[in-house]
Amino acid sequence: MVKVIGVRFREAGKAYFFAPGDLDVKRDQHVIVETARGLEYGTVVLGVTEVDESRVIQPLKSVVRIATKEDDKREETNRIKEQEALPICREKIEKRNLPMKLINAEYTFDNSKILFYYFSDGRVDFRELVKDLASVFHTRIEMRQVGVRDEAKLRGGIGICGRPLCCHSYMADFSPVSIKMAKEQNLSLNATKISGVCGRLMCCLKNEQETYEELNRNLPNVGDEVTIVNGNKKGVVSSINVLRQIVKVIVDEGDEKQMEEYKPDELRFKRRKNRKIELTEEEKKAMAELE
Repeated sequence: MVKVIGVRFREAGKAYFFAPGDLDVKRDQHVIVETARGLEYGTVVLGVTEVDESRVIQPLKSVVRIATKEDDKREETNRIKEQEALPICREKIEKRNLPMKLINAEYTFDNSKILFYYFSDGRVDFRELVKDLASVFHTRIEMRQVGVRDEAKLRGGIGICGRPLCCHSYMADFSPVSIKMAKEQNLSLNATKISGVCGRLMCCLKNEQETYEELNRNLPNVGDEVTIVNGNKKGVVSSINVLRQIVKVIVDEGDEKQMEEYKPDELRFKRRKNRKIELTEEEKKAMAELE
């Protein structure tokens, strides 16, 4: 076992382990730590604790010091300088007519490097741009290409639910999301209703997926033939309500057909380990760009 603390450098960013040494570090304190990029300013999200050595990437970097008022002020100054750097970089990009969209800028704590995050559909030759920026900022320049999901995470915003974006407020990593999740949750496969501000499938589809998988194990598929336990009648499943656990069945009543509602335990059908989720060709085509 080894003593560590967890430090996060950006809101909703990953937490990294560092060795606290002899410092009495508490959660929510700001600390200066040594990283591969040099000294960085971070927030303690996990107080001193012991973890198995297999969870730690060696060599474990150390906490240099608990942040002072001067460090706090320098961090604030860096955030202001980042906003000032954006229009300068954007102007240089437009001057060079480069096919890239500038998203964000980030200074390292010791100002030894500026990272510019951008989005582009392909590769961009930004060598001359880097020279232009180095002549202005007189420090190392790094250009980092990101995807549309990363752009939303960096910029932040409000989702269709009216709350701050999950990726910007608490998600450290993106989880795989598929259109089958939306169909299994009986959501409308309307791109405007199940896509986020990034234009991709909403990350929150993953939040309830395990619950729906568990509930769906008790249900037949639409189109399945079922037998009603009381009455020994047979019918075909017309629709299901996953959350209410209601199955609508079309039952033959003589020469007529009748729609009736049943609970899963009132029906006999071939149970599957996982419900079969299939997309039509039209659905596949319409949703391909969202995944």
